[in-house]
Amino acid sequence: MITDLKSKVAYITGGSKGIGFGIADAMLEVGIKVAITGRNIESLNTAKNTLLAKHQGGEVLVIQSEVSSYASEQVSISKVLAHFGQLDVVIANAGVGHFASIDEMTEEQWNSTIDTNLTGVFNTAKSSIPALKESKGYFISIASLAGTNFFAKGAAYNASKFGLVGMTQAMMLDLRPFDIKVSTIMPGSVATYFNNNQPDENDFWKIQIEDIGELVIDLLKMNPRTLPSKIEVRPSAPHKRPK
Repeated sequence: MITDLKSKVAYITGGSKGIGFGIADAMLEVGIKVAITGRNIESLNTAKNTLLAKHQGGEVLVIQSEVSSYASEQVSISKVLAHFGQLDVVIANAGVGHFASIDEMTEEQWNSTIDTNLTGVFNTAKSSIPALKESKGYFISIASLAGTNFFAKGAAYNASKFGLVGMTQAMMLDLRPFDIKVSTIMPGSVATYFNNNQPDENDFWKIQIEDIGELVIDLLKMNPRTLPSKIEVRPSAPHKRPK
């Protein structure tokens, strides 16, 4: 359990929209200070303004960053520490999806997927672990049910998420001796902008971003003797398509 959440600081990659935004929203609700990162500074500033309009008195730091670059993540973490003086929770959420048959997938699509979804999480972890050792913090990666369920045209995405699940679970074993908790969350269908989706009323049956935010807060509040290291989460009822 992370006690006194109002004294804590979280770092969220891909925090300007979707799941990352939902987690930032939930964290601000319980008083956690947040740093959100992304590639587009305009989107980050829009997200910050939206969050602060809802959570007056909250603290949001925006950082333009590229998770596929270790140097960029090192700079981002240093900015968090310089601004807040500590780091307690890391949410490795940034991700991309390129979907194509293996014979049609380009080298660029493959590299982009692996560099962001897998190497990007390594870069975030490697950059933040020294601070998490000091705070005895929590590292959470956002994987996917695609990390255990393969599908056609998913070679790159499956590879990145299968790898992410394995890497995060190995990290959990590596970092437990330092009192760092590590979990991976594996969502199914979520109502986000991922893969060019436009969330609307037709997404009512999907997991909502606030549901993932609530799950993260539940993990932070859990008794420290217990660690849910791998959490699968899916819509409670599958979408029934018209015949």
